[in-house]
Amino acid sequence: MQFLNRGFGRALCLGLAACYAAGAVNGLSSEPLPPVALRVAYPALNFDRPLWMEESPDDSKRIIVIEQQGKIWLLPRDRNSAERRVFLDITDRKPLVQNEEGLLAFAFHPQFKSNGRFYIYYTQQVPKRNVISEIQVSRTNPNQADLSTERILLEIEQPYWNHDGSTMIFGRDGYLYISTGDGGAANDPHNVGQSGHHLLGKILRIDVNSRTGRLQYGIPKDNPFVGREKDGTPKADPFDTRPEGVRPEIWAYGLRNVWRMSFDRETGDLWAGDVGQDKWEEVNLITKGGNYGWNIREGFHPFREGRVRGTPIDPVLEYPHKAELAAECKFPDHGIGVSITGGYVYRGRKFPALRGVYVYADFQMGTLWGLRHENGKVTTYGELVKPNALRPVASFAEDGDGELYMLSFDGKIYELIEAGK
Repeated sequence: MQFLNRGFGRALCLGLAACYAAGAVNGLSSEPLPPVALRVAYPALNFDRPLWMEESPDDSKRIIVIEQQGKIWLLPRDRNSAERRVFLDITDRKPLVQNEEGLLAFAFHPQFKSNGRFYIYYTQQVPKRNVISEIQVSRTNPNQADLSTERILLEIEQPYWNHDGSTMIFGRDGYLYISTGDGGAANDPHNVGQSGHHLLGKILRIDVNSRTGRLQYGIPKDNPFVGREKDGTPKADPFDTRPEGVRPEIWAYGLRNVWRMSFDRETGDLWAGDVGQDKWEEVNLITKGGNYGWNIREGFHPFREGRVRGTPIDPVLEYPHKAELAAECKFPDHGIGVSITGGYVYRGRKFPALRGVYVYADFQMGTLWGLRHENGKVTTYGELVKPNALRPVASFAEDGDGELYMLSFDGKIYELIEAGK
């Protein structure tokens, strides 16, 4: 995620928001997108940079929210209550040093009800790295994590403080899918996007229930690049891009900085919002072994000279950073933004007209959009909630019933509802 460091100031975002506030898009099909509103879901609670929200898969209806500086909260069942409990606190490890670092992601194990396991993704320094850990709930208190049980599965060295990726979600197959950014700075200076011998700029897929060799996790046998690795010995310089085989953890590659991905609970499709460089933001459908083009391509467009391995997969949709680029955009009336936040395909019951719509947003602009994707193409797209740069969209969430929420850096959690309700 780019947070507020794109070179676009908040004042500019506000100005652009004003220009595009009435920019509702005419859909491509006869079925228009429904009017959507946001309602504060927990009016008595405020959070400091909330980044993830998830319901535990154990029928308890417990919901956690993570804050970037290192706290995980259990929310009250009473939506109007101001009481909340600390589930885990790693603030003493100082994960948040620079803007895009911190405690960035969380995932309950699918069998959390029986094994009490969950996973966190956070940053550490010296060396600068991303850490993926398994932790268990306390044996004596189901509302408290036991940090002494931490088992580090994977550490990925990070050359810079930005582009950490970090979504972690379990698929129907029981495997953990992880997004990683390209390491930061700008323009992918280490050319990791098209390189297969390390883990940056990728979607990874691992088995947390087994171990392969000396690894703290298993490599699923049907991962697309199994057998393409060499001896597995890391280079002295992990950002050396000379050929050395392909890491078997990789599920998809050629991605710049996927900030939030999700599975459609009905179809199993894996959706991702990939944050762009200076011109284009993109929505992708992630497929096994897919190459999404970065850093040779950005969106549908060439980015720099170079060779893309195989045939790059085009985005489902792109949108530009500036109005002047609309003529070059395949979706010219979409509207602008500067940092995509990937969302979910709505599969809840409270809002029938929204079913099947993929909901996504722009972090800095605060705009929410939706699209319908049918028979391999976008059939409808448009603005759902008007821009509001004072309400940066940090993440979306889906509860156990498939209802959608939005987490904002204004400190609030919002639920998506039908306009007028």
